[in-house]
Amino acid sequence: MLDIKFIRENKELIAMAAQKKHIDFDVDKLIAVDDMRRKIMAEVEKKRAEQNAASDAIARAQSPEERTRRIADMQELKKQLQKQEEELKPIIKEWQQRMVQVPNIPDISVPEGESDRDNKEVKTWGDKPHFSFTPKSHLELMTALNIVDFERGTKIAGFRGYVLKNDGALLSFAIWQAAMDHFLANNDGGEFVPMIVPSLVKRENFIGTGYLPQSEEDLYVTQDGDFLAGTAEVATMGYHADEILEAAALPKKFLSFSPCFRREAGSHSKDVKGLIRVHEFFKLEQVVLCAASHEESVQWHEALNRTTETFIEKLGIPYRTVVNCGGDLGLGQVKKYDIELWVPGEKTYREISSASYFHDFQARRLNIRYRDAEGKLRYVHSLNSTAIPTPRILVSLVENFQQADGSVAIPELLQKYMGGKKIIAPNLC
Repeated sequence: MLDIKFIRENKELIAMAAQKKHIDFDVDKLIAVDDMRRKIMAEVEKKRAEQNAASDAIARAQSPEERTRRIADMQELKKQLQKQEEELKPIIKEWQQRMVQVPNIPDISVPEGESDRDNKEVKTWGDKPHFSFTPKSHLELMTALNIVDFERGTKIAGFRGYVLKNDGALLSFAIWQAAMDHFLANNDGGEFVPMIVPSLVKRENFIGTGYLPQSEEDLYVTQDGDFLAGTAEVATMGYHADEILEAAALPKKFLSFSPCFRREAGSHSKDVKGLIRVHEFFKLEQVVLCAASHEESVQWHEALNRTTETFIEKLGIPYRTVVNCGGDLGLGQVKKYDIELWVPGEKTYREISSASYFHDFQARRLNIRYRDAEGKLRYVHSLNSTAIPTPRILVSLVENFQQADGSVAIPELLQKYMGGKKIIAPNLC
């Protein structure tokens, strides 16, 4: 959320941000509602002051007649005040609804574009494999190796259901363990706090992180009105909500793990087979709260994204990094990178990680502050970056490391987490 004073003073900038992000938002309507809110609030405060003065006058009344007259005057004043307070309620509600729709301002380096098709490649790494045989898809490979069961997964969970088994399950555990070792070691001189956070999260945390109201259709909601999160970022950001942090404790750095859930609304005809687009998955997420400095945010953004790149490089999977265009940014993001892994079966890159920074957009909504060197309260800046998601990474891993006989070579990084095993061969169990 942006400050209303900043919005009023920079209407053109907000309109530009909405246009660049391809978000339907009318800043003039917000200003009009804010004008009405300010007008009625001023009248309400004036009436409250008059009511207080009337109460004092009643207490000082010199006769019963004067007291009776002043009580009647105050009752009339009270009726007027109650009427204006009732008028103010829908105005406040509309103002709040419009405020949470205000887009954050993208960095000047964010390219123009409407969708992920317009993202700009900034880096490629690794050699794409050249096979002496016709490569198979992860669907074919994993099914033949008996390390996934889509048929029974669908029977259990419905559309997009899956069961990882045998070395498919062990490979996932190996990836989590390797990722924990890698990301906790790459701490740039300070400790990341490992956390396992809830997936079932209150609505205000989704509003605070900017996932609501924009992305509600992609969230699972419970009968109690809570939501299942699609990323550990939501719960991790809620961890310090409504707190004042010590400046000396910044930056706060977390490596959070949780199950994740997404409805994939609007994607019913896309990637319906395999592990690319599933409803339930697991993810390690990097989250940083730092001082209110653009320069520090940019430094952390680059560092977090680079730490994920180095993990992919250790696995030996070819990838590219893209900077997201305006139309592929969320409501609160200032800038975002996506890391995309090479998928031989599709002859294309697939997104595996996103790294974003928000300035104080999320912190204002969640009320996360600190005292600076002068003792002034300031909102922290927030960043997040995917460390690694499973099972999606298995898609690129098994396809890039497949062998002519249908087996899959295990990347050297993961072998020690799989008891020294180097090859995944068919399992009849």
